[in-house]
This record gives sequence, structure tokens and C-alpha cells, in this order.
Amino acid sequence: MKIISLNVGLPRDVIWHGRTVTTGIYKYPVEGPVALRKLNLDGDRQADLTVHGGEHKAVYCYPIEHYAYWRKKLPNRDLPSGSFGENLTTEGLLENEVHIGDQFAIGAAEVIVTQPRLPCYKLGVRFEAEDMVKKFLASRRIGFYFAVTKEGQISAGNKMKPLAIDPNVISIAEFLELYITKNWTSADITKIHRLFELPSLPNDWKHYFHERLQEARLATNS
Repeated sequence: MKIISLNVGLPRDVIWHGRTVTTGIYKYPVEGPVALRKLNLDGDRQADLTVHGGEHKAVYCYPIEHYAYWRKKLPNRDLPSGSFGENLTTEGLLENEVHIGDQFAIGAAEVIVTQPRLPCYKLGVRFEAEDMVKKFLASRRIGFYFAVTKEGQISAGNKMKPLAIDPNVISIAEFLELYITKNWTSADITKIHRLFELPSLPNDWKHYFHERLQEARLATNS
């Protein structure tokens, strides 16, 4: 497990359907080392902090393994590292292998997995395609976010050394299925209750699943 590319970018204005959109989704590879801080990498910014960035989304990771899939789906596009807005293009760390709460050391920094990436319309802006968000979510190749537990310098090529891995908790892939599934099984509900116990999962996600559980109970009893 290692970093293939370290990518940063500052917000820019682009024209989308005749209006100006400010977005930080355009990321480009940089030479390290770069300081990884609580809220982002040095030289990197997000445009809309209500849905991007912040402590629980300080670093977005996307597996290099998914690029082969997208090159087949998007044959006429150049896809350098950072194309999906990721800060870290990683190797050896897929969604079905990464769990909420997994902890890693990268260079001098330490991080913890907090949640999957759910794409917003700006991914469509980046690819100039209305249906890109739908394609991205349907592919299940979504990547995941880190929170930073220890600030430090990181570089492309750094290994991602596991500090704490618990395969008995919820993987990013399982989390996404819980989000997408409209009707949960009893096994799904058991997983959701386990999510409530994870300190690294942001409270807004716990609130989201709590609300859906309440709605499901009301529907069952009506």
C-alpha cells in the first residue's frame, strides 16, 4: 500500500451551463514533500466548505486500480493522476478492503478512514458530462476520505503503513451499499448499529442512518 501520486489544486471559476461555478476539483500532481495538516494539504483548497473539506474530509483518496476501468469507459479522455479530484492516488487499498476507522501512517503523518466519497455535480463539471455523477456512483469505484490524526510531511511513493485495522467493522464498499439500498435486511440493520459505535464516523452520517431507521420502523408499523 502506497501513494502513487500526491495531488493539490486551488479553486477556480469555470463556466457550466452558462453560469460560473467555483470548484476545487481540479487537482494536479506535485513533487513532495508536502505538509499534511488537519484540514488539507499545503497548496490545496476546497471551494464549498459546506460539503467538501473540513476535519472529516481532509484528504480524499482514490485507487490507481480504478483508472483502467475509467480509461475503458472514457476512451477519449486523458486521465492523469488527480483526475477524480483526489489528493492521494493510492495503490493497494480498495473500497472492499478499507474500513471506517482504519488507521495508517504515511510519511510523518497519521490518518484515519472516516467515510466514502459521494460525488456532487462538480464531478460532472470536471468531466463536462451530466451523467458522470451517476456513472461514478454506479461503478462503486468511489474512493474514501481520511481525517488527519497527526500532521506531518508526506510524499508520493510513501508507503501507507497500517496502524489499526479491524476487518470486523464496516468497509467502505459495505457502507456505500447501505447508503444506496432502499430496503434494508436485518443484517443491514445490524451493520448500521455497528456504525453508530464508530467514533471516526462523522455525526451527520450517524444522524442520516438514524433518521432512515426511524422511517423504516414507522413504515413497518403503519
